[in-house]
Amino acid sequence: MAEVHSEALVIVGASHAGCALAESARKNGWEGPIQLVGDEAYLPYHRPPLSKDFLAGNKQVENILLRPESVYKKLNIDCILNTRVVGINRAEKKLLLNDGKTLAYSKLALTLGARARTVPIPGADKQGVFYLRTVDDIEAIRPLVAKGKKAVIVGGGYIGLETAASLRKLEVEVTVIEMMPRILQRVTAPVISEFYRRVHTEEGVSIITDAAVSEISGEEWVTGVTCKNGMSLPADFVIIGAGVLPNVELAQEADLAVESGIVVDEYATTSDPNIVAAGDCTWHRNPLYDRWLRLESVQNATDQARVAGATVCGNKETYNQLPWFWSDQYDIKLQIAGLSQGFDNIVIRGDITQGRKFAAFYFHQDALLAVDAVNMPMAFMVGKRLLLEGRTVSKAVLADEAVNLKSIFS
Repeated sequence: MAEVHSEALVIVGASHAGCALAESARKNGWEGPIQLVGDEAYLPYHRPPLSKDFLAGNKQVENILLRPESVYKKLNIDCILNTRVVGINRAEKKLLLNDGKTLAYSKLALTLGARARTVPIPGADKQGVFYLRTVDDIEAIRPLVAKGKKAVIVGGGYIGLETAASLRKLEVEVTVIEMMPRILQRVTAPVISEFYRRVHTEEGVSIITDAAVSEISGEEWVTGVTCKNGMSLPADFVIIGAGVLPNVELAQEADLAVESGIVVDEYATTSDPNIVAAGDCTWHRNPLYDRWLRLESVQNATDQARVAGATVCGNKETYNQLPWFWSDQYDIKLQIAGLSQGFDNIVIRGDITQGRKFAAFYFHQDALLAVDAVNMPMAFMVGKRLLLEGRTVSKAVLADEAVNLKSIFS
């Protein structure tokens, strides 16, 4: 039976996790005030479309909101926007805001997300250099996007490549510079990196690897990028996609336990029993893989927030979910189930060398760890089920396109 609460729940971070947590708390019986504090001017919104449909101008802010304003009013959730929490007084259960005011809480939720990692490159502060994380970031870029313009993207991860794909659709000339020997090196196998290199090359993107940027040139506005090997590239604008950093400083200053993120248990509770946390900012144990990790995933943010919303109401639900992700580039939908770190062999189903439809199953010896499915949703769904059920499966069956994958479960 849920406890009935009449005191305030304050959620810091108007994010995927913040929105889901507020709804979950109401669903689980929180009857008191809920205040959702965000430092942007907008209600919580979907971030994945930012580098795709939103950048292309196909969607506006109102089209990417997680919930319309009417839902927050119906649930009596007070959204406090354009406001930043600068301190937590755990002893008095008060938050200090950037305007000097305070906000009292009985339960506190930290859904702080992550921010774009900045890079110490000379010239990175010039006009025409952008990071991709917020609506305002994209709205600053959109007026510059036009046929024949030259864009240099620093960073060959998923965000950089998704942005490259969006810009190519708009006929921008795109060069991606990656300092590692291959794109996506930190997150996937060489065969997947080579697939995406081929696809982007086919679409007209120039990909340069093993190249570190030494300077971004220009007077006030950027005019080009110079690499440490002496290569120079002209640019009308530059986008830096160097990953993200979790927003943990507020928790650190409040003496909460922090590792690579804010430490939470299986109930999303921090080292303070009155404070929960969820989403990209958390460091949590995944029981399916028996290890601690931090995930940058809409799925994790939403599911962990639902658990946190139950926790503040006294309902003990545990977070035990299989991580999954996706990436859209050109006509390619990549769906990822599981975590591939630690793999030592891969089984490929389909044509990865010439086509645009395949699945890569990652194994450690004979144990399935993850699947990357490109335009192959059935392989994604089967991979998810295999991982959740902990089944062993014949590698030959996975590789053989003549075999219906559904037959694995019959």
